[in-house]
Amino acid sequence: MSKKLRLGAVGIGGIWHGCHAKPWLNHPDVEIVGVCDIVKAKADKFAAEQSIPHSFQDYHDLLKLDLDMVDICTPNLFHSEIAVAALKRGCHVFTEKPDAISPKEAMKMADAAKKSGKVLMAMRNNRWAPSTRFLKQYIDAGNAGEIYTGRCGWQRRRGIPGKGGWFTTKAISGGGPLIDLGVHFIDVAVWLMGNPRPVAVSGATYCKFAQASGPADSVHANFGESKQDGTFDVEDLAIGFIRFDNGSSLQIEFSWASNIEEETIFAELRGTKAGCCVKNGVVKVFSETGGNLIDISPKLPPTHKYGDHGANLWHFADVVRKKAEPINTPEDGVYMIKILAAIYASAKEGKEIRL
Repeated sequence: MSKKLRLGAVGIGGIWHGCHAKPWLNHPDVEIVGVCDIVKAKADKFAAEQSIPHSFQDYHDLLKLDLDMVDICTPNLFHSEIAVAALKRGCHVFTEKPDAISPKEAMKMADAAKKSGKVLMAMRNNRWAPSTRFLKQYIDAGNAGEIYTGRCGWQRRRGIPGKGGWFTTKAISGGGPLIDLGVHFIDVAVWLMGNPRPVAVSGATYCKFAQASGPADSVHANFGESKQDGTFDVEDLAIGFIRFDNGSSLQIEFSWASNIEEETIFAELRGTKAGCCVKNGVVKVFSETGGNLIDISPKLPPTHKYGDHGANLWHFADVVRKKAEPINTPEDGVYMIKILAAIYASAKEGKEIRL
């Protein structure tokens, strides 16, 4: 029997507890040997509850352990710093999204991965949802024809995470819903489109709800720790348009707060043979046959037993074990962060940005 992969985790907060801990604790070939959090009490508590031998406040101390893999669940600013340090120590690295807060930092990560020969992967859990996996197979089989344009978004009515905390502090988060939510469904849409490369973007951002009060209506607002009178210097709505090297295009909209009917998560693609859409997890295909227009709603298989995040994490372990080819690469991450940065630049400068 091969020995278990030794994992160290950095950032024992909401995303770790909600999406990472259970899949790793139940992976038959992975052993969590150390955890780390800047609030050491969080690391100590989790380590004690799960009989994990080591807990630290400083990630440099964690990296001194004999680790195979490092999982990063910190605020966005620290993803690249910790990833590069771990790769230099010879560890395979998994990081929560976004890959980094700037193209420069994303490139540092990709370069470090290439130099080390280790696996670097960022969370793309929505590629593992049964809905998007069905559409990927459907499109790759040629059933939709040429995918030439699409739309995607995650629109919340009231769902600002950790208001006043790191989520709404640009220096730490890198931005608002565009970098928080956009990284998910821009990625899904581009992946379904066959990974064309972006050549130009145009965008606009707005901040209209920084001073608003009242209850949230989105469960996703529970991420992050709110701070009374804290910082809010990011957008609460971003819209944009992306052009790709093959002539295709993508419209985007991402909001934490907006006066809409209800929270909606969607990716919609238009093809020459069929159009397709996943909206709040429901898949529909729009086509024609025998001179008749038809709508198709497939019956989807169940999700991974530890959810889409768990499927992504277990895939990472398979890639480390050389049992699978990576579903996403550091290069994908660099292009993603370039798109996000260019949309912010376009919003600031009021013009299209060429990539």
